[in-house]
Amino acid sequence: MPQTTIDLLNKGIAANQTDRFRRGNLVRLPRKGSVVIGGDIHGHRRNFERLIAYADLAHHPDRHIVLQEIIHGGPEDDTGGCLSYQLLFDAVRFKLDHPDRVHIVMGNHDTACISSSEVMKNGKEMNRAMGSALDREFRHASSEVKQAIRQFLFSQPLAVRCENRTWISHSLPADRFVETFDAGVFDRELRPSDCEKPGPAYLLTWGRRHSQATLDRLAQQLDVDVFLLGHQAQTHGWCQAGENLIILACDHNHGCFVEVDLTGVWTASELAERVVPLASIH
Repeated sequence: MPQTTIDLLNKGIAANQTDRFRRGNLVRLPRKGSVVIGGDIHGHRRNFERLIAYADLAHHPDRHIVLQEIIHGGPEDDTGGCLSYQLLFDAVRFKLDHPDRVHIVMGNHDTACISSSEVMKNGKEMNRAMGSALDREFRHASSEVKQAIRQFLFSQPLAVRCENRTWISHSLPADRFVETFDAGVFDRELRPSDCEKPGPAYLLTWGRRHSQATLDRLAQQLDVDVFLLGHQAQTHGWCQAGENLIILACDHNHGCFVEVDLTGVWTASELAERVVPLASIH
């Protein structure tokens, strides 16, 4: 079983690297079809299943889906260990079923896992919680499985840039780091140090509470019109947090998603009208 899991993750790494829409650390989607975007999942299996059901990729060949922050949250084992890696394995299988249309972007819990740094959620250090559950399930092979998980997370793209000027990522650099953020990270080979503070992948995935000035500056720098992000907790599953920013969350029963028609150009206000509660998907 451990080798089967390691093989699955290695296939997922190859699928991330050979995604035909990937250029460097960006996925670039053309003006064709649509893309379904979900926010942080954090082990919420039912919302993951709802996203898959709505996307129905088998019957919509021009539809893509963007997922993020699969790990750290959800079910626990008998001793409080985090079992979200099981959902990550299912997300990898979904990616393998549709390798060029399922895009899992890197989140801050991913960079924390990659760099083995502490990350708290609900008063618990999540790398330790997930690591202990992996130790119990995989025993002597747990270190190899953990390494394969880190390597898969490291292989994920940083963001999705759509030709219709829509940008999708876990977050954006915070106001105080926008001046020094190295946008070259999207085009060059990713390095492990990029995922450590204050590396650009770290800054991209950890920023919160962006001012409108920062959003406008990044929109100009990245040549986009609207941002769709996760990362920041949303009680109602989403919010419009700026003139050009929508934030989504899928890690609780009020989670939401949005589908973007890639043939059109959209404002954040227009996309806000298209937000869908996941509870409405059966």
